[in-house]
Amino acid sequence: MTNMQKSPTVEISGRKYLRIPIRTHIVTADDDMAELIKRYAKDQIQPNDIIVMAESVVAITQDRAINVRDIKIGILARIMWRFVRKVPFGVGLRSPETMQCAIDEVGGFRILTAAILGGVTRAFGRRGDFYRLAGMQAALIDAAHTSPIPPFDECVVLGPKDPDKVAVTVGKAMDCDAAIVDVNDIGGSWVIGATDKVNRKLLEDIMRDNPLGQSDEQTPVGIVREIT
Repeated sequence: MTNMQKSPTVEISGRKYLRIPIRTHIVTADDDMAELIKRYAKDQIQPNDIIVMAESVVAITQDRAINVRDIKIGILARIMWRFVRKVPFGVGLRSPETMQCAIDEVGGFRILTAAILGGVTRAFGRRGDFYRLAGMQAALIDAAHTSPIPPFDECVVLGPKDPDKVAVTVGKAMDCDAAIVDVNDIGGSWVIGATDKVNRKLLEDIMRDNPLGQSDEQTPVGIVREIT
């Protein structure tokens, strides 16, 4: 479902919120997030709005999209990816390329420890500990073909660096609150960086149906506005 097919408004605890997707050009490492948002959203922002940014586009501006041809896969990655559980929302680390990127990001020892302890707790019915133990940067990695937009369809996209710092920088530039979100089409919603006044749990609920879209909408930025 594209964002055009989703309701622009959502009601949470009796309050209504408008979600406005902002269409941009195809963002690259040559772009700056604050300048990008000034260019496309400045005239639409009102007091008390929250600028929301997709985590993948922030990472792309930080040159954290790696073509799969440039990933040198080591022995540990070739072994470990096979033990990652299949998940309904994407490949995650269940590929040699993404596993290698996770090892490069957080270290082989941490990945191995997360796999061992995660396997133990999974045997007792607890799921998700591998990603919790591996850490945020491992959990944020998007496999190649997650994005349908060239050239990023052939890239593994890492999580953005310093997401809180980026949100603060954008918030100051636009004189409003800002947040970086990781959202998918099956209800996963995670605020990974935000300015101090953002209610992260509330924003996760507001964004849970992925109003910015998951396809080729080219709307990696949005505005959230309370309307009642």
